[in-house]
Amino acid sequence: MYRYDEFDHAFVNERVAEFRDQVGRRLTGELSEEEFRPLRLRNGLYLQLHAYMLRIAVPYGQLSPRQMRQLAMIGRKWDRGYGHFTTRQNIQFNWIKLVDVPDVLAALAEVEMHCIQTSGNCVRNVTSDPYAAAANDELEDPRVWCEILRQWSTLHPEFNWLPRKFKIAVSGAAEDRAATAFHDIGLRIVRGPNGENGFRVLVGGGMGRTPYVGQVIREFLPKEHLLSYVESILRVYNLLGRRDNLYKARIKILVNTLGIEKFREAVEDDWNATVKVGIDLPDGEVRRIASYFAPPDLPERAPRDEALAARRESDPGFATWYRNNVLPHRVPGYVSAVISLKEPGRTPGDASSDTMDLVADLAERFGHDEIRVNYTQNLVLPHVALADIPALYDALAEAGLAVGNNELLGDMICCPGLDYCNLANARSIPIAKEIAKKFEDPARQDEIGKIRVNMSGCINACGHHHAGNIGILGVDKKGTELYQITLGGSPKDDAAVGTIIGPGFRAEKVPEAIDTIVETYVENRNEGESFLETWRRVGAAPFKEALYGAR
Repeated sequence: MYRYDEFDHAFVNERVAEFRDQVGRRLTGELSEEEFRPLRLRNGLYLQLHAYMLRIAVPYGQLSPRQMRQLAMIGRKWDRGYGHFTTRQNIQFNWIKLVDVPDVLAALAEVEMHCIQTSGNCVRNVTSDPYAAAANDELEDPRVWCEILRQWSTLHPEFNWLPRKFKIAVSGAAEDRAATAFHDIGLRIVRGPNGENGFRVLVGGGMGRTPYVGQVIREFLPKEHLLSYVESILRVYNLLGRRDNLYKARIKILVNTLGIEKFREAVEDDWNATVKVGIDLPDGEVRRIASYFAPPDLPERAPRDEALAARRESDPGFATWYRNNVLPHRVPGYVSAVISLKEPGRTPGDASSDTMDLVADLAERFGHDEIRVNYTQNLVLPHVALADIPALYDALAEAGLAVGNNELLGDMICCPGLDYCNLANARSIPIAKEIAKKFEDPARQDEIGKIRVNMSGCINACGHHHAGNIGILGVDKKGTELYQITLGGSPKDDAAVGTIIGPGFRAEKVPEAIDTIVETYVENRNEGESFLETWRRVGAAPFKEALYGAR
């Protein structure tokens, strides 16, 4: 992973000292909340319903064991003993005291972490495939380009005050595991006409109150021009994006107002006029950054392990976990293992300090010192020897973490909702827990098969409800929490925005409604058909009939 150099260390420590001074002036009353607000947001500090919330950047979702232990310490010392992993591959602490924030930032700086640009109208944390450098369908490691974009965008003088926040995702595999089509810019590494790798560039995707799937602005961009082309996109957005209306300020609105052809023309004109020397990195610098992402040295292993195979035969719980949470690796004899943070009764994405310490230990014992955070709010050990899987499972089981529901119904995405967030207008965590309880039987989840259920507590869609096969949106209707259900969304290569199926449900009726939808799917599906395939074949009618009858 990338390691800070002297400049990085000095820069982050200077920011800590600067913010310590700003916090001090706020605490003495020298700065009003109105004056302090833009300063704290630039350092990832939000004022939520009950307390300050600190959002910490986890670049492209990668953590070392040392960093994970420091997060555990922060949770234990300055929060309430846990943190919350988000759909941006970040982590949030929800009970931080303002007086402690400078010390928290100093502790983060010790392990090469910070909160810069995790809020505000700037380029946010660049996200990526959590199986980068491990997946067997990968064309090229996307983390190198994520890091290049991170360094380029950090405090970029031209793009530090954009019309609105700006999100970029990069994927280098055949399967899109980074939801690139729902980002302001989505980058897919693809093979070009002459056999070289480059980028398929999407623009204008996003969720929120006006969801759009990103559109292709360039089918193939040579890799060496990534920064200059992204810079042209941002320059056009910065010039033409609306600043008079918060709800119309994202680039997706501009792209869909102009139309992709006119937006592309504006970007291409700017790019063609751009002097690219000084923006695009020379090959040597790309190679220097790429050297930080050299794959771990994985000793040769047998592609099959007899003890593991026997355990799968004799232990149904292990077999279920293995089937759902263990993914193939590009190197024979190795796999990637998902550590689910979705045990029934648990708040999706929450990890206690004890859990973080344990995951750090397991990464050192079995995972070649690497941990990943995925946007579905779980943790991943990307490089585990197949023979070590039973021992890893046993350690997880002892801690109550051997939940084998990866990509099944219990693997819900859920935002903090009205329990924490001052933007939310409905609860999401309690509803998600009730749904998880209704479907807690692993055998039933297996029978249903892979399905993505996402839930948001407001229209800002931090829980990605638009992209859920089943999406749940909490709304406030004249003082009553109602939950609107959408069907048919997808975050993957067949990206789609879900369709509202009908009137909303009261909170206590939501689990039953989800059960009805699932049963309708099971009754109507053909053999081997996914939820999306069934939905697209039969349409909304049977689901509406089952949910609302003659109503």
